Amino acid sequence: MSRQAVDPSNLRGSGPTVGVVVPAAGSGQRMGGMVKPFLDLAGEPVLLRALRPFLGHPGVREVVVSLPGAQAMTPPRWLIEADERIRVVAGGETRRDSVWEGLRALSDTLEVAVVHDGARPLVSPGVVSQCIELARGGVGAVAGVAAVDTMKEVDDEGNVVGTPSRDGLWHAQTPQAFPLDMIVEAYRRALAEDFFPTDDAALVERDGGRVVMVQSSMDNLKITRAEDLEMGSLILSRQEGC
Repeated sequence: MSRQAVDPSNLRGSGPTVGVVVPAAGSGQRMGGMVKPFLDLAGEPVLLRALRPFLGHPGVREVVVSLPGAQAMTPPRWLIEADERIRVVAGGETRRDSVWEGLRALSDTLEVAVVHDGARPLVSPGVVSQCIELARGGVGAVAGVAAVDTMKEVDDEGNVVGTPSRDGLWHAQTPQAFPLDMIVEAYRRALAEDFFPTDDAALVERDGGRVVMVQSSMDNLKITRAEDLEMGSLILSRQEGC
């Protein structure tokens, strides 16, 4: 990834047509097997909160949500009735496979594809717009925050073997946005070579594509454990001034 956040204000012209892929087919092992995006956060499902900033973007034409097989067969009404642009597909065994199923479902006439975790309910509309605008310019764009803690490298037994400089290190989040052709080709190569990335941008980097960071915030947390729901509620309360 590029080591510097980029301001997309120099990108002008009419907006791109955008498809959004939302992987939400994880097993939820850290939450007792529950589907994390279906959990309630301050009165609304996590997934619905994750979708809202994209549904509010004027360029978004299609939204594909990858759900576990059973839920994909009978998706909740609050999801399919939320917006006519939303479609549901069955996800795969891994995040990579779930994203690929979503990408395959997008129209090939779209210009930009965005991938966003279904368990990230608090991304700001501004970050969404910045990522999309940068992808329109032909690069990958990744929301994230610069590392502020000291980083440690450890071996398999937990022994510290190094302390790399945190300069230039970022915590990657989602959304991650790309020209549609760029991310589809990167995924095709990964599937052919049986490569499993930790995020979508890693595939584009692996193919030699340019990826830049977009300044996000720690509010854009991923709901992974029960305590993350408590933190999300606190963030919402602060944002809403309650």
